[in-house]
Amino acid sequence: MTETLSQIHDGAADTEALVRDALTVLQPGFHGTTAPEWLLRRLAEGLGSVALFARNIESPGQLAALTAQLRAVRPDVLVAADEEGGDVTRLEARSGSSFPGNLALGAVDDTALTRDVAAELGRRLAECGVNLNWAPSADVNSDPRNPVIGVRSFGSDPLLVARHTAAYVEGLQSAGVAACTKHFPGHGDTSVDSHHALPRVDVDPDTLHARELAPFRAALAAGSKAVMSAHILVPALDPDRPATLSPAALTGLLRDELGYDGLIVTDGIEMRAIADVYGIERGTVLALAAGADAICVGGGLAEEETVVALRDAIVAAVRDGDLPRARLADAAGRVRALAAWAAEHSAARATVAPDPGIGLVAARRALRVTRTEAYLPVTEAPYVAAFTPVANIAVGDETPWGVAAELDRILPGTVTGSFREGDALTAHVLRPAGPRRIVAVVRDVHRHAWMAEALGSLLAARPDTVVVEMGVPQAAPSGALHIATHGAARVCGRAAAEAIAGKEAGD
Repeated sequence: MTETLSQIHDGAADTEALVRDALTVLQPGFHGTTAPEWLLRRLAEGLGSVALFARNIESPGQLAALTAQLRAVRPDVLVAADEEGGDVTRLEARSGSSFPGNLALGAVDDTALTRDVAAELGRRLAECGVNLNWAPSADVNSDPRNPVIGVRSFGSDPLLVARHTAAYVEGLQSAGVAACTKHFPGHGDTSVDSHHALPRVDVDPDTLHARELAPFRAALAAGSKAVMSAHILVPALDPDRPATLSPAALTGLLRDELGYDGLIVTDGIEMRAIADVYGIERGTVLALAAGADAICVGGGLAEEETVVALRDAIVAAVRDGDLPRARLADAAGRVRALAAWAAEHSAARATVAPDPGIGLVAARRALRVTRTEAYLPVTEAPYVAAFTPVANIAVGDETPWGVAAELDRILPGTVTGSFREGDALTAHVLRPAGPRRIVAVVRDVHRHAWMAEALGSLLAARPDTVVVEMGVPQAAPSGALHIATHGAARVCGRAAAEAIAGKEAGD
């Protein structure tokens, strides 16, 4: 039978709608600080979101110009960033964050402060044109060996994490920036980083509901506009597939049991927990079929070819019957619904009073200081020895951390050295330090045997050493002065430097 012109037209329209929906559910990244031609072209074809990383951001002015460039093509585009504050910052990757991270806020345990910090962070994001933030982390950091969550969590108490997750969601969204609560159903009870491999969370159903899910229930009650899935295997939910690809986790638990009707976003689909086992094309299709609405990609794969490959995989899956057309339409509809919310609330930042100093206030309140009776404040330029572990991929190597720069501001002439596993640490520290007081800066010393051993040797040789722990303060305090900052943001370093030098806040 020969097709009529109307049938041909209808078929073309269906294909165009299918391709548009396939593009709508992608959240890709790109290289550069201006939008490449291919990205603008794909936005015009229906791409619904763009993901920004540190490589795309130089300054607030540049970022505002970039997001305006995107919106000149697609006014309702969702512009997403992974801006947690603290150790994981994209706005201030080159200088360190003006905001402490979640663990510091949890240490203070003042939900009004958490709400205010998130509101100011949201105001700054909105001012630059970012309207979707992949934050906060609602993971309960129940395994102190966790290599990827740690200070990104509000803590190990599920009720504390729940109340601060809710406060953060409320603060962020008060500025018109959609919160994306992560990493569902909870990435805290694992010692494996899903950037590198597939973590397994062996919890019984009762523990899962009482501990891991408590913060997510609080986030949903607070109105979190998005939830990000975790690439973790939770046998209590699904013994075969990680949560990102599991209908039991995304549809059965999050949608049906918890009653969530907002946007579900995957963690980076190119992370090895998914890519090494399923490949990014099949992983994308399985995630959408499981109930995800948007596919995050671009932290590592940021070329047009990736967008085209995922688009084509989605279209082929619909045509082959592996992905129901209605499921894709539903996912694309949720992306558009969030874009509409963001457009409607785009002026909300004007209602948030600027509070540029709130991050430093929070960092100072988060300090936990332990002094020996013999301790004397450091009054002359010290030697700072930074014991530097391998960087968490979520944090990145480019973000500075420590106390040396802030100490040099207070005590000009401060000298610093960075030491890694394999260095003859004690000798290498003592020689350049000479008679100077030593400030040893560590990060998660409880997770690194080499660091703990080096610190012990250093303290035996120089008991007047100051120790600054900028990770999770799991190890017992040591040194003549021990400062736990609960994070390595720039403001955490400043607060610690003030305490080391015996300065009053603001001196």
